[in-house]
Amino acid sequence: MEKKTLDRLLPFILTAAVIAADQLTKWVITLTVRPKSVGFSLFGDFFRIVRVYNPGIAFSLGSGLSSDIRTIIFGLIPLFVILIVTAVYFRSDDLSRFQRWCITGIVGGGLGNLIDRFFRPEGVLDFLDVKFYGLFGLERWPTFNVADSSVVICGALLMVSLFIGVRQAKAAGEDS
Repeated sequence: MEKKTLDRLLPFILTAAVIAADQLTKWVITLTVRPKSVGFSLFGDFFRIVRVYNPGIAFSLGSGLSSDIRTIIFGLIPLFVILIVTAVYFRSDDLSRFQRWCITGIVGGGLGNLIDRFFRPEGVLDFLDVKFYGLFGLERWPTFNVADSSVVICGALLMVSLFIGVRQAKAAGEDS
């Protein structure tokens, strides 16, 4: 296999790992924690494992929409975006190796939650619950899962990487 092709396929190991970890943890939660209950607490109520379903998107936005509208807006559109991002990923020669790994982590998280959207009628299973002590008006951070974590962490790392790349390119242009 050509090295360029291998370099582009290898980061999809992270996509598969995120999907596997996300679905495995959700499966364990469905076996061990009753819906809408706390299964485990750590440091008082600072960190809890719970079992809740989110039919909307981040912060439960759109949960009041009809299921058909939610399927289109929160299922099909994100799937289309993931397909476009993946196509750009394979066509672009401008992404660093690190940026490629970040993108595949985002894709894995997106696909992990899409699996729930299409196969869990209740919505996306969230189970990580952290006390937020009233910051930003939130007593608790909205409950999340492994897929959400992967999207946020890899997205933040990608943004930092892109910002650093732009600054380095700008500095290199000034040096010429």
